[in-house]
Amino acid sequence: MFEVFLSPAAWLGALSIFSLRIVDMSLDTLRLLFVVRGRKTVAWVLGFFQSVVFVIAITSVLSNLNNPLNVIGYAAGFATGNVIGMWIEEWLAIGHTHLQIISPRLGVSLSQALREAGFGVTEIPARGKDGMVSILSVSVLRKNAKGVEKIVYEKDPDAFITSEDVRPLRRGFWRA
Repeated sequence: MFEVFLSPAAWLGALSIFSLRIVDMSLDTLRLLFVVRGRKTVAWVLGFFQSVVFVIAITSVLSNLNNPLNVIGYAAGFATGNVIGMWIEEWLAIGHTHLQIISPRLGVSLSQALREAGFGVTEIPARGKDGMVSILSVSVLRKNAKGVEKIVYEKDPDAFITSEDVRPLRRGFWRA
């Protein structure tokens, strides 16, 4: 049993299963995110290729169960593929996000700076724990969220920002 750990072929098999699982789970993570965003065609294509890679990976493990490195490669590829899929999705930044910005003192100048940068802003006066605040509602493409965040913290370091992924139902103002 332990001689398997000395075999280059056993390590190569485990490495190939590890690599297949990384591809499989990266595709699966991306597919799931496209499903949530309602992108049916992309989800179908990713699902097709993900299932092909999965079948190849699981067949490789099950056809050689006497190599414990295959099981380790399978599990490690699963975990690594999830993380890599998340990194890819963050890099692609597909979809829309809604930012809610709460500014205790600088809401008007902050909304002006955001509008000058080309973002649509809705200002809402509100009462917070310590008095009046401005709530700024900004819906942007996810790839632009970091830019909004940068403007907000340069203008008002005390501002509080939350975000949530959204699916627009009707067109409004979206910075292209």
